[in-house]
Amino acid sequence: MKLFSEYHEKRMLVSGQGPVVENAQGLGFRNVVTMDELRMAFPLLDMVDLERRLKTTPLPRNDFPPIEGVLLLGEPVRWETSLQLIMDVLLSNGSPGTGLVTPPYPHLPILASNMDLLWMAEAKMPRFGHGTFLLCLETIYQKVTGKELRYEGLMGKPSILTYQYAQDLIRRQAERRGWVAPIRKLYAVGDNPMSDIYGANLFHQYLQKATRDGVPELGARGPQQQQPSASQSCISILVCTGVYNPRNPQSTEPVLGGGQPPFHGHRDLCFSPGLMEASHVVNDVNEAVQLVFRKEGWASE
Repeated sequence: MKLFSEYHEKRMLVSGQGPVVENAQGLGFRNVVTMDELRMAFPLLDMVDLERRLKTTPLPRNDFPPIEGVLLLGEPVRWETSLQLIMDVLLSNGSPGTGLVTPPYPHLPILASNMDLLWMAEAKMPRFGHGTFLLCLETIYQKVTGKELRYEGLMGKPSILTYQYAQDLIRRQAERRGWVAPIRKLYAVGDNPMSDIYGANLFHQYLQKATRDGVPELGARGPQQQQPSASQSCISILVCTGVYNPRNPQSTEPVLGGGQPPFHGHRDLCFSPGLMEASHVVNDVNEAVQLVFRKEGWASE
């Protein structure tokens, strides 16, 4: 998100939970509006919860500056409120206090992170992730307007942009330690075949193509990488302590080598089942680290 500096001064509606204002400001966004602030400014917009409906009709406001974009950091707490208010902002071109006869298209820019449909917590079955919230928003927008919701930036695994950013952080750490030799091989460890492993393998393909043909174009999902990559490969390691568990018949992902799995990735990702196949499968992160030590010829202590 720090790379999208052209939006850092725009008035952005931010969605998520926790200290969303501080989080957005930490990423460089200096002019953000929260869902609660928008709901308080236009209380007639949030109508699902009967307990929160106003008993009287407030005077209309004309002193609220227009919203210029939407920043989706993570799943919110009140989905119905966030979905309604985001739709109001998109359909009104940033001025939800007024109504437009024809919704604008292209709509206001949307930046979103964290595409995981599901994630594993203490419950026996996976929980909804931000990818599920994005799916709801995309479906509602398509149903209401007949058009496709579009993203100016879509970040988080399995986006190549996210792996490029992680690679750049590793390069900077190596420079601070005075390591001269370039890092040619990367290892990516994760528990979700659809995000962690898919993204690592997708990035491996990107690195292979970059090594062979030069840096390929990334398309409209983010700014271009600013420095050429020294890395030539990204090895994916799947751990069995989260979403993927080969011993659990209720696992949401298939046993590796099994039948065609359901596609849990984001709509904007082309599905390739082979990218869900990890280079290595181990029990946990400790085994993954030991595997890397062996692969690199390092003595484990």
